[in-house]
Amino acid sequence: MKKHVLLTLISLFCLAEGYSQIAVSASLDDAIQKALAKSSSVKNKELEIEKLNLQKKSIWNKYIPTVEATAMYMYFDNRMTIDLPTVTVLNYPLLDGKTSFDNYGNIFHGGVMAKTVLFSGLQIPNGAKAIEQKAIGTAYLTESEKDGIVKDVINTFDQLALLDEVERLINDSEKRLNAETLRVTKAIEQGLAIPYDRDKIKLATLELTSKRIEMEGKRKVVFKKISYLTGYSNEEIKNVQYQLAPYLISQNLTTDNKQEIKALESFKSAYQYALKKEKGTFLPTLGAFGGVTYSSLFDANATTPPLPIFGQPLNLGLNELTISQNWIIGAALKWEIFSGFERKHKVHEAKINIEQVQNQIDDTKEKLQLLLENNYANYTVLNQKTEIADQQEKVARNNLNLAIKQYKEGLINISERLEAENDMYKASLNKVSTLIEQRLSAIETVIATGELTNYLSK
Repeated sequence: MKKHVLLTLISLFCLAEGYSQIAVSASLDDAIQKALAKSSSVKNKELEIEKLNLQKKSIWNKYIPTVEATAMYMYFDNRMTIDLPTVTVLNYPLLDGKTSFDNYGNIFHGGVMAKTVLFSGLQIPNGAKAIEQKAIGTAYLTESEKDGIVKDVINTFDQLALLDEVERLINDSEKRLNAETLRVTKAIEQGLAIPYDRDKIKLATLELTSKRIEMEGKRKVVFKKISYLTGYSNEEIKNVQYQLAPYLISQNLTTDNKQEIKALESFKSAYQYALKKEKGTFLPTLGAFGGVTYSSLFDANATTPPLPIFGQPLNLGLNELTISQNWIIGAALKWEIFSGFERKHKVHEAKINIEQVQNQIDDTKEKLQLLLENNYANYTVLNQKTEIADQQEKVARNNLNLAIKQYKEGLINISERLEAENDMYKASLNKVSTLIEQRLSAIETVIATGELTNYLSK
């Protein structure tokens, strides 16, 4: 991967708020977008939002009339007992006390009915608004999740840049030590040096080889992590290019726009609407219905016991009794006057939920403010450490150049020469490491404000 390490640091005390930004190259931004699109966590939160939107639609759909078609056939066979005062006809009792009838027949019923809710006690609109606020809060949490992914992608690529710098430092040191080996070998042949110097250089070269092996192992791990985050191949990872420069942010930072706070505010609104919904259960509900039915009783028969007036049972047959095109329209009112304190308890529970979320909001605001102050303090310290690391690298480079000349002239021994080489390696590596820490600290500080998207720039 080709990256250019920007070694010139800008004075942070002269930073203007208008220039505060977290710059990303086009290729790095593409990697970030790939990671956001690939993230299973983000996908699941987006699916959760989709489910909530469907729930909201389902609640509003209760106002849409429902149409039902029914058809029913029934055969019956029973004994019916009637106990009436004695009825006389021509001085003969028709029914004498308790009388039983044997009956059988067929019934068919069919119809189409439409029903709708006219007034729900405001439970439907408040329930839908509660779900809507919950979806909004989940969307804010999704944005917070995305901020974490952006930070992870940038920092992981920075770790790859650090390994590239380690490789460059190892290569430079090996070139210098190889040159020293050739010079010392010739000097030994001429009797101007001893094998001890050559062995010390060899030991230093082996240490560099060990560092190279360690570096290659870490590089494989970083490549796998980037591939996991973005789905990139190794070749695509190598094509990501950007400048490793310090991130500059302003001092006027606030947590007012933090996604977690906005999410909790939305959840509080959701509970407030839920409270209104529960209070709506004290109100009556009104519905309307209408439709057409067809009912028919056919092939029916009723057999009486022997009647005194006739002296024998009476068979009453029915071929058909039909009520067709029976149009029905009406309204229904339901009002639950007393529910055994269940509604009262639910209203109380809804009020507790609101109070709990408000406590979370107050606590989260304080914690986020402390986090922001801590992150900004760390960012300020790393700005100063970055400037110091730059000076240390310059001093170590000058000392190395001086040590090379002095060793050639015999003014210092091989240990002092290798010590200068090691100091240069450490100072250069510390400079890049501190710069990466500064970039990470800047991102974490901006994330604490909830405005990372506004700070990103190409």
